[in-house]
Amino acid sequence: MNQLDLAGCKLAICLGPGGVGKTTISAALAIEAASAGRAVDVMTVDPAPRLLDALGLGADASEPREVDLREVPGANRGRLRALRLDPRATFDAIVRRHAASPAAAEAIIAGRIYRNLASAFAGVADYMAMEKLLELAADPATEFIVLDTPPAAEALDFLDAPRRLLALLDSRAVNLLTPRRGVLGGSMVDMAARAVLSAFDRVTGLKLLADVQAFVRNFDGMYEGFAERARHAAAMLRAESTAVIVVTTAESGRIAQAREFIAALGNAGLRVHAVIVNRAMGELPDARGIARAKLPAALKRKLRKNLEDHAALKTRETISFDTLRKELPLTAGLLLAPELDHEPRSLSDLAQIATQIHRA
Repeated sequence: MNQLDLAGCKLAICLGPGGVGKTTISAALAIEAASAGRAVDVMTVDPAPRLLDALGLGADASEPREVDLREVPGANRGRLRALRLDPRATFDAIVRRHAASPAAAEAIIAGRIYRNLASAFAGVADYMAMEKLLELAADPATEFIVLDTPPAAEALDFLDAPRRLLALLDSRAVNLLTPRRGVLGGSMVDMAARAVLSAFDRVTGLKLLADVQAFVRNFDGMYEGFAERARHAAAMLRAESTAVIVVTTAESGRIAQAREFIAALGNAGLRVHAVIVNRAMGELPDARGIARAKLPAALKRKLRKNLEDHAALKTRETISFDTLRKELPLTAGLLLAPELDHEPRSLSDLAQIATQIHRA
């Protein structure tokens, strides 16, 4: 059992720079929670399909799929499901669930405006991840969710998606497009907006005004639902039952990135529960063992030199840990995940990583 206590948590969000093994740690924590008897869902927002590969699932797993845990010792008490976010499929499902009627839902999905929405507006994919997270959290059969986010720079945008959506829904641009005040209304600004769109239609022949009017008409009544769910998602991210976990490695550059990231999370009002330094070096062997070994002198010299090099790396690693520890919030623990002697290729490897996580 590792020393990261997540027993009282309903959601763990793993964040960190790219290439530090964040996806591996996410999968390992999910497997351990399932091994402890919990019903767990793990979702990756990272476009690289490493989590699904590690869990033996295909890249098309946009809905939760059961992971076979039989190869993990003692993992027969819980349940683990995994999925990879598909923003378009999630958006389609939300429209079908919340539109005024099935006909309105299909009209929205078939329209040009909607088909280009995900690529036209920044943050749609981020918010769809939040919608999927809310869906998983609403499942009474799920006790714990592990969320594997994009690399650090994108993760901050991802975590800010609920606030940005609320700002968008409250913006003048969206208000102009709603039936209350939009191009269907009668104010001078609305009339000017309609005149611009009409002129654009005449020049291009795209019939944009008709498309916008149809989109707004079919979407009427759904804006409040999006806003309410955005508020719910924002509250979930900051709940006491949510653990924000920053994953990094011991390289000085990665440690510096992690420190900046932790500060940014604090500024955003997100409490860091723990920092896990992945692929940490293990304990070094005693040099006296080399002297006692019955080996050729030349080989002993090479082994001693190799040990000296590793000792220097270990010293630099320890300095990095001490620097990071001094800047951690009081609520955050510093933990190490020792490096395996091979790349994790199986569920058993991931389970082993989880059990070896310990306090620095």
